[in-house]
Amino acid sequence: MDFKKFSNLIMIEQTLFALPFAYLGVLFADGKDILTWILVTIALIAARTAGMSFNRVIDAEIDAKNPRTKDRLIPRGEAKKTEVWIIGIISSLALIVSSYLLNSLCFYLSFAAVFLLFTYSFFKRFSSSSHFYLGFVESAAPVGGYLAVNGEFSFVPFVLGAAILLWIAGLDIVYALMDVNFDKKEGLYSFPSAYGEKMALAASGICYVLSFMAMIAAGVITGKSMPYWTALACVAFIFIYQQKTAREKDMASALRKFFRANMYVSPFLLTGTLIDVVLI
Repeated sequence: MDFKKFSNLIMIEQTLFALPFAYLGVLFADGKDILTWILVTIALIAARTAGMSFNRVIDAEIDAKNPRTKDRLIPRGEAKKTEVWIIGIISSLALIVSSYLLNSLCFYLSFAAVFLLFTYSFFKRFSSSSHFYLGFVESAAPVGGYLAVNGEFSFVPFVLGAAILLWIAGLDIVYALMDVNFDKKEGLYSFPSAYGEKMALAASGICYVLSFMAMIAAGVITGKSMPYWTALACVAFIFIYQQKTAREKDMASALRKFFRANMYVSPFLLTGTLIDVVLI
């Protein structure tokens, strides 16, 4: 498989979008060792690659039926399930090895991480809470980044994890609006297909509010200063814009603007936290 197909398979831009989650955990733990940063980067990339590979194989038949996803590599016949399985397994091993090199706690938890990455794709087959399961999987990034530095549990990483969990869940609920009719037809579970668009948007809004509150709590607990709060003000603006945009009548246009704005959230958070921790 060439790099272009590989990057298409794992949606490499989404991996870059998720990296700041792990870096936030490292920064909140005041991590300065360059090797830790490198290993956290490898672990996050490996985790994302494994998760996307498992998803593409497990959902191949569903993707082939869905007009939105029928052009993905496996349905199109440009990638074989076997080679994607191999990529997923190798990436899982890379996650475990990099976690081992960090500390024993990360090593033990890496097996749970692989389990979460593998099982996420099955969740929508029996529960509309799949959005929160995805958020839980993504929340492992800041928790893992923090534990990579400290090697022991504390309250702070779980506050960060809650912020990411709720944000991603709220985001994914809106994302699922694109597939409401398909999900109903195929008997798949999503919040919008189970409770309707109005309730879905309300749930997404609540998730965003709770996520922002968790971000505030993380800053208060760790005594963050002006750069962090400035970044959080930018995040608040983006969150409000997203929720307002998601309620526009032209759903296709609204969702494009919604997700385009979303790409700025993690860079703002990372930049604000980085300036606060490193310079102030």
